[in-house]
Amino acid sequence: MYLQVTDLKKSYGQDTGYTPVLKGITMGVERGQMCVIQGTSGSGKSTLLHCIGGLDTMDSGSVQVDGIEIAGLRPDALSDYRRVSLGFIFQFYNLIPNLTVRENIAVCEYLSEHPLDLDELLEILGLSNHSDKFPPQLSGGQQQRCAIARALIKNPKLLLCDEPTGALDSKTSRDILMLLEKINEIYGTTMLIVTHNNAIKNMVHKVITIKDGLIKKDYINEVRVKAAELEDL
Repeated sequence: MYLQVTDLKKSYGQDTGYTPVLKGITMGVERGQMCVIQGTSGSGKSTLLHCIGGLDTMDSGSVQVDGIEIAGLRPDALSDYRRVSLGFIFQFYNLIPNLTVRENIAVCEYLSEHPLDLDELLEILGLSNHSDKFPPQLSGGQQQRCAIARALIKNPKLLLCDEPTGALDSKTSRDILMLLEKINEIYGTTMLIVTHNNAIKNMVHKVITIKDGLIKKDYINEVRVKAAELEDL
């Protein structure tokens, strides 16, 4: 199992403000799988993603990625884990406004010893003709493509996507999902996609549903639908 989470618990606050968010999550994802994590707002899905990504600490439990135990890593080792193994895509693109598309991507290229080819990535993501533009000159979909390229340039083993289509219209959402599907096919990148969009679950290998900090469903898709054929995005 490439990603193994065991009895993960996470809470916020203390005393009267104590709020348990994850109440004992156990799940696994094989290398190269695309996995959707679903749940209503407040269910704990983004908190789970942040714990796996080392952006948030956990109260107890275990998170192993490619045999590396994340819980208890020293800050320098945790930083290395995020730099080497992970790519992050968020709903809000977090691009640097005074850098061009190429420069925004190149910032992360320098973090990897084995980066992907930047020009090839621009071509795959349809950004070749926009590489010298600045983020304010781009559409929302183009900005999200740039954010995806920035995450992928490091050639990460695991791509964490938190509501990657949440701020996009249905057509642009489909385009982004087709790109993620293509990236998975070309590079074999393992992906965790947190989403409230029920249609996206049909295109991935595995679906996990969280409710009130616990896993309610965890299953493999026997029949997948291509992103281009998804309905009700």
